[in-house]
Amino acid sequence: MTKKKKTERKKDSGKKNAHKRKKQAEPEAAGRRQKRYRNNRHLLIFSVEAQLEHGKQVSNLAYEVAKELKLPEEKCENLAVAGFLHDIGKAELNQAFQQEDPLVVEEMNSVRMHPMKGYEILKRHGFDEEICEDVLFHHENYDGSGYPDNLAGPNIPVGACILRVCDVFCALVSDRAYRKAYSPEKAMELMTEDMKDFDLRVFLAFQRVMHQSEDGSLKLPEVSENVKGVWKSL
Repeated sequence: MTKKKKTERKKDSGKKNAHKRKKQAEPEAAGRRQKRYRNNRHLLIFSVEAQLEHGKQVSNLAYEVAKELKLPEEKCENLAVAGFLHDIGKAELNQAFQQEDPLVVEEMNSVRMHPMKGYEILKRHGFDEEICEDVLFHHENYDGSGYPDNLAGPNIPVGACILRVCDVFCALVSDRAYRKAYSPEKAMELMTEDMKDFDLRVFLAFQRVMHQSEDGSLKLPEVSENVKGVWKSL
């Protein structure tokens, strides 16, 4: 074989190896591009106490955001209910997924079913359809990248848009098995980077609610008597 042909073969081999390395690197790069603050493994591993506390936080914040948007009181109270129960579908997730191996949980169909499971549970117990639908669609993103139905823009119920914002924030400012809680300021910064996920009108109302403390710092609102009444009724 001539020296020229050997050189050509080396070049071809190098191109093929480079292409192969690129293909192998693509999934890794995609993984790195995933939102660094999200690891939805907590969808599978959670304590009842932590879940109740999270539900209360989302419930109260959703109520206040709805009030800020000047929604009717009945809608605000329905959102307080939906916020409290938004993750109830996790209770029916297959326990076989309680394992130690690393999981990209949002890519697992069984975990993505938890909003649907929650919807079915609430329907069986006679909850208002509006509450059921807000729970069903609380993981939809405004740009259409969410689940279970990839709804986008105005096709997502406003209540679900409110729950989406409140759920993400309350998760960020809480401790998880894989990380410590973010400060409210850092959580707001991370969410602002991902504005495409949220309804802008809802997000701005959420920001106004979070800045209502007297010293101007970011704080979750105090629990109102109306919300406490909703919790007692559940």
